[in-house]
Amino acid sequence: MHSPAPLKFASPLLDEATVAAATDVLRSGHITSGPWVERFEAALSAHCEGRPVRVLTSATAAVEVALQLAGVGPGDEVITCAQSFFTVLNMIVKVGATPVFVDCEPVTRNIDLGQVEAKIGPRTRAIIPTHWPGSLTNLDALYALARRHELRVIEDAALVLGSRWRSRQVGAIGDLVTLSFHPNKNITTIEGGAIVCNDDAEAKRIEVLRFHGIERLADGTRDVAFPGGKFNLSDVSARIGVAQLERLPGFLATRRALVERYFARFATDPACELPPRPVDGDGQSWNMFCVLLPLARLAITRKEFREALAARGIMTGVSYEALHLSTLGRRYGYREGDLPETERIAAATVTLPLHAAMTMADVDRVCAACAEVVALHRKGGR
Repeated sequence: MHSPAPLKFASPLLDEATVAAATDVLRSGHITSGPWVERFEAALSAHCEGRPVRVLTSATAAVEVALQLAGVGPGDEVITCAQSFFTVLNMIVKVGATPVFVDCEPVTRNIDLGQVEAKIGPRTRAIIPTHWPGSLTNLDALYALARRHELRVIEDAALVLGSRWRSRQVGAIGDLVTLSFHPNKNITTIEGGAIVCNDDAEAKRIEVLRFHGIERLADGTRDVAFPGGKFNLSDVSARIGVAQLERLPGFLATRRALVERYFARFATDPACELPPRPVDGDGQSWNMFCVLLPLARLAITRKEFREALAARGIMTGVSYEALHLSTLGRRYGYREGDLPETERIAAATVTLPLHAAMTMADVDRVCAACAEVVALHRKGGR
């Protein structure tokens, strides 16, 4: 018998038409930012109900530029959730601000807005929530809070392109919203990201910040008043993005169907903790499917669980470590026990395979393997 092919936990789905389209751009000789960047930005803007969108080389660059656009810098504080990817922490620190962490909600993993207000102080300039697949941050409550305290909001929507809040696309409402087009996201440009902003003036400012901070003067020369980065997306990547965005509805339908299969078939003894199952399944884009292992009832560690799945050809991830307990986070005085829900989730989470190239049989294979590994290693044996 042949062993089944390895199953990646994330993988882009690029068809031959997209590869051919990218090749056409390469052959055109115009491969840096150009007309395809403009077309991709226009298509993303249409997706976000006409709000201006500017693309960059990564979501990390998008968060950095969004912080700069919001005027966040040395001496400022930014409140965020410690259950997120390293990007958020890194970019807050990179612009010279201080991260102020709050805990996450125990089920959704979204920022605990009830804790945010208590952390707002005279130096607070912005709030950065990370939206989690399966359940978005409560945008009504978030923006009501931000308005009361005159704070900017930067929504980290890297995981949720295509999700909807009260029937409206993420990015269609709110303040600044950052998106990711990394290969493990809902669409890809190979590497890439974007900022959804409020008006043309902000969009123009992003264009300056993403290209060295250069501003053109009336006499045709250039000047720099702010140390901008070099974050402009190539036309090759943008051409891929246009094709991917056209396929987004199909990708999302596949992801939702796969998640429904997970909910129907995933069962272990002892039970793993599953993500929240939304009432409106069509409103969520499902970039990831994370479970929490019942480690207290298992005779193996998370690392050993992942290795057991890898031995069966099933790759997994860890989404995410607790930011406040990273070496960088600890420099701001954070210690174990400060954010118990984040720490509980970070210690037990495993990201299972989920991407648009998967089949229902793949989901069944993952579910069967997880059940087998848990049964083999539960304390007290079978």
